[in-house]
Amino acid sequence: MNTERILVTYATRTGSTRGVAQAIGAALAAEGVLVDILPMQDVGDLTPYTAVVAGSAIQSKQWLPEALAFIRAHQAALSQRPFAAFLVCMTLAMRGGEAYRDAVSGFLSPVRSLVRPVSVGLFAGVLDIARIPSWTDRLMFQVSAWTGVWSVGDHRDWDAIRAWAQALRLRLTPTPQAQASTA
Repeated sequence: MNTERILVTYATRTGSTRGVAQAIGAALAAEGVLVDILPMQDVGDLTPYTAVVAGSAIQSKQWLPEALAFIRAHQAALSQRPFAAFLVCMTLAMRGGEAYRDAVSGFLSPVRSLVRPVSVGLFAGVLDIARIPSWTDRLMFQVSAWTGVWSVGDHRDWDAIRAWAQALRLRLTPTPQAQASTA
């Protein structure tokens, strides 16, 4: 009987990160793991989970404040189980965005200073200007889209997201052979 249960939790502003979390959860579930996919504000206790995957949208080169607060609040519990982190950042969707991959990875430094992830996923998001809450941010993204820095649309690479999640399964849960050798 499989008693492994993984939490995939996220913080989002416009829903793009929720979609990534759902894809990660579905890929893990397809690997035979029980998965709960919840927004961070709905998570109170990590006791039921053998591993945690946490992700956040990036805003102003940082995880969302509530996402970092989640990591701080659960730091002890996260340090006692396999933990993976992901982010969703439009910088990766910029023309030549792959050149910014190392810089974008650095946006996870505050998380890494609290908990050491077994794996990190970096994904582009969705640029839907109408869903951006701040008027000034909407204007900035609109001008950037007009000048060709970004293009409006969904830039999530579903194959890359699923591949990361499938590889993650082995880092988050012991293999049946490992369980048998430790029994």
